[in-house]
Amino acid sequence: MKHKLKAALLVVALLGLSTQAPLSAASVKKTEQQTAKKAPADAKSATPKAKRKVAGKAVSGEKASTGAAQKSHLAQTSSKKHVRHAALAAMDTGRLALYSASALVIDQSNGQVMLEKHPDMVVPIASISKLMTAMVVLDAKPDLQELIAIGDEDVDGLKGTRSRLPVGTTMTREAAMLLALMSSENRAAHALGRHYPGGMPAFVQAMNKKAQSLGMYNSRFEEPTGLSSNNVSTAHDLARMVAAAARYPEIRNYSTTAEAKVELNGRIRDFHNTNALVRSDTWEIGVSKTGYISEAGRCLVMQARVADKPVVIVLLDSQGKMTRVGDANRIKRWMESASLVAERRRA
Repeated sequence: MKHKLKAALLVVALLGLSTQAPLSAASVKKTEQQTAKKAPADAKSATPKAKRKVAGKAVSGEKASTGAAQKSHLAQTSSKKHVRHAALAAMDTGRLALYSASALVIDQSNGQVMLEKHPDMVVPIASISKLMTAMVVLDAKPDLQELIAIGDEDVDGLKGTRSRLPVGTTMTREAAMLLALMSSENRAAHALGRHYPGGMPAFVQAMNKKAQSLGMYNSRFEEPTGLSSNNVSTAHDLARMVAAAARYPEIRNYSTTAEAKVELNGRIRDFHNTNALVRSDTWEIGVSKTGYISEAGRCLVMQARVADKPVVIVLLDSQGKMTRVGDANRIKRWMESASLVAERRRA
């Protein structure tokens, strides 16, 4: 009964994406090189790789193009499209060798599990936590242009990680969220939590309350960065979290921004996305987040369209710097191959 209830909750959470609002206009600028590389056949496949120019006081740039706005529909499927059950039958998961200790792939059009590997194993999730951080911040409806400062409290005392944001740096809340989601800046994420109404204790409480509301019953959050190994979850729970995060246009925009120029204390600095796949013309990604601490291994979660299917991909505890990317590409090739086989059978 417990497994049936869990499966039902997962289906409801994932199917909820079909009602998400279109991506709002944001300050996204396409590079000429990337525009020349990719000429999508239709609007649904248009996924321009974004560059951002972010000032310490505001995010500047052109409005999002129609193609960029269409990214918000990655999780939606046309009512005229037929769900390809034949493609699922053609997939031999036994031949798909994944290096991630825990993995899950969900077809969002029907909530069906396409692939799973220890999906209920409770493990540390590292910076995947920042998706929850961003949702809790946005739920409070704060002024995104308000300046916040990096303080001594935001310095990593757990792992001693470095940061490109010196103590005393001021930036808008919007810029902090961009850097937390795109470049996984821990000080930016911690500052967002510290500047929450009621401070850090209220923020952590809100994180766990949000997790419960999403049906993430095997998840727990201790702080907003993911540096603590006590931030734990399962692949099933994280699929719910990714589905929920995809309903926020800001998270979709910031987590898939390829690179940004940010003015910090009068100097322009370049920041890049920690997920190299957002720069690939062969991927159509709606939400992305990477994570790493020694206890969690290499982690990656994405919402994407693969083989004409909207999917959520969760990869946890992958050993080796590039194995999570390799696993994602193996899943993509596996789905595309199965889809091709199904097309040939119907022909």
